[in-house]
Amino acid sequence: MTEGGRFSDRLRTVLRKEARALVEPGPPSLRLMAPMGPRVPDDARVQQVLDLCMRVGEVLLSSGEGADETTRTMLRLADVSGLPSVDVDITFTSITICCHRGMAAAPMTSMRLVRYRSLDLTRLTEVGTIIRRVEQGRLDVQGAAVALNDAVTAPHPYPRWVATAGWAGLAAAIALLLGAAPITAAAAFAVTGLIDRTGRLLSRWGLPAFFQQVIGGMLATGSTLALFATGAFPPGTRPSLVVAASITVLLSGLSVVGTVQDAISSYYVTSAGRAAEIVLLSAGLLTGVVLGLKIGFQFGLALEVAGELPTGAGRFGLALLAAAAAAAAFALAGYAPVRSLVAAAAAGAAGWGVYGLLTQVFDSGPVVATGTAAIVVGGAAGLFRRGGGVPPLVITLAGITPLLPGYTAYRGFYQLAVEGVSDGLVTVTVALGIGLSLAAGVAFGDFLTRPHRRPPRVVAEPAQDGAPQ
Repeated sequence: MTEGGRFSDRLRTVLRKEARALVEPGPPSLRLMAPMGPRVPDDARVQQVLDLCMRVGEVLLSSGEGADETTRTMLRLADVSGLPSVDVDITFTSITICCHRGMAAAPMTSMRLVRYRSLDLTRLTEVGTIIRRVEQGRLDVQGAAVALNDAVTAPHPYPRWVATAGWAGLAAAIALLLGAAPITAAAAFAVTGLIDRTGRLLSRWGLPAFFQQVIGGMLATGSTLALFATGAFPPGTRPSLVVAASITVLLSGLSVVGTVQDAISSYYVTSAGRAAEIVLLSAGLLTGVVLGLKIGFQFGLALEVAGELPTGAGRFGLALLAAAAAAAAFALAGYAPVRSLVAAAAAGAAGWGVYGLLTQVFDSGPVVATGTAAIVVGGAAGLFRRGGGVPPLVITLAGITPLLPGYTAYRGFYQLAVEGVSDGLVTVTVALGIGLSLAAGVAFGDFLTRPHRRPPRVVAEPAQDGAPQ
């Protein structure tokens, strides 16, 4: 056979194989629910695992963790505990989990409402440790349930006045970050301490969060006006920075990062719920500040917005220290473990350092600079997910605190009260853009450095008498 004939035979063979593969059915494009194996977990075992997952999810969601990360953690915990066919649904205030058991037994579903928001970073750290021990096979489901109960019922690691000092210290550090004089920072410390204690009392009375924000905004403005009227601020100081620092503290409790993360992760219902909460609480803060300013105008007092913030090499170093102190103070106010304070301070300094370089050296706008700095903070949080010993949420929340647009928000509130609606809305929109850029940057940085999880190791449980095999 000639060379041409052999080539024709090989070509026909190849084409015949390709044609046969083209008409044969292929594998499914999406692997749906697979049937369970021969061993069907008994009802008691399934309920025990579902309850553990629900309680872990409740702690994460109430602490401000995003719906995507909460869902991933619950699914990993269920999988490693012997329930691979589990669905989780989170809708802002509720968590639903369902275990499918194939055709051998009916599915089991459990739901829990998350009616509170409580930031306790020490509890979050302990829950993270429990999850890692279960995944490593060093703790079974029953032992994890006991450890989790001890973690969530334990008192806060610090007295309440330490948390108040943390919030007040955050305001003082933010004031210094904005270029305030020491007397202005001390006033911010005192005013924010008063706001925190008043808010705790109102919360104990059951006052809705919207009205707490209104009262907080009024206290921030009214207290500063009272100090200004008594001559507590020497000439040349900028008392308006006290209000800006207090607004930053009140904004730090809003779950802006979690809202954007949920939207990016396609948890639209949860994101919409968080967004509605942010809008409502921000409106309460706006109402309180504007009312305070209006009352001050009736007495001939006005807290004009401070001019351009100071810059320079020496000022940059002081601002870097103030940013680190602000992040550490936030972590302390959130009851973070002592060993986490250093990591929080480093994240705050790194984020503000990038922001300062971009705005002062490269002349970038606030939205771009904030988003870039947030990517650095989110990247650090993603790295800590690889087992750094510090919860990523500590890095995220503390690292972005110095970047919150409290100063821009106060400028917008003042313009709404004094200069007109059009100018005020523009500035408030800029503050909103900074907040969204901050949240999106954190989400992107965390995505870039998030570890790829390996298949979990199933926890071996002792066989129970009468359990189906």
